[in-house]
Amino acid sequence: MLKRRQPTIGFRKGKRAEVISEELQPEPTVPMLRDLRTYLHDNKVKYVVVTHSPAYTAQELAEIQHVPGRQLAKVVMVTVADRPAMVVLPATHVVDLERLTAVTGQPVELMNADDFEPLFPGCERGAEPPFGQLWGLDIWVDTSLADSAEIVFNAGSFREAIHMAYQDYIRLAEPRIATFAKHQ
Repeated sequence: MLKRRQPTIGFRKGKRAEVISEELQPEPTVPMLRDLRTYLHDNKVKYVVVTHSPAYTAQELAEIQHVPGRQLAKVVMVTVADRPAMVVLPATHVVDLERLTAVTGQPVELMNADDFEPLFPGCERGAEPPFGQLWGLDIWVDTSLADSAEIVFNAGSFREAIHMAYQDYIRLAEPRIATFAKHQ
């Protein structure tokens, strides 16, 4: 869907920059980004959306965004006592299932992507933003993510990322915070 007019800035010989045409620009490539922007705006959160070339892993995204992997919040889907849950940790870490089981007091298993894809309409599989409450999911955040004042995460697409303050994320997501990840 084309909605916004975006000016094209050009230079004419001997003159300053000027608008030389206006083109219709597409809406965000994934509907989730529009909904997430609305959610963040409604909650008065400052954030930046960055469009980039596709990045399919958390480490690739950190590299493209020029941030350390410890600042990039990746989502891993698990089941806790057979209920889907979202765990959020730095790109430099992996989930320690034994620790997470001890923390939750319930059996924990990794989810298969085919099983969790239907939970996130409007998102590309594997690019879910770390706001599980938007889908009625429990969220667990590893304590190591708090080492960064700002976090970066996929915005429902492998081509859009959001930068925002860690404290704003915690305030909005209201996750359970625990130590359950280990450095890769």
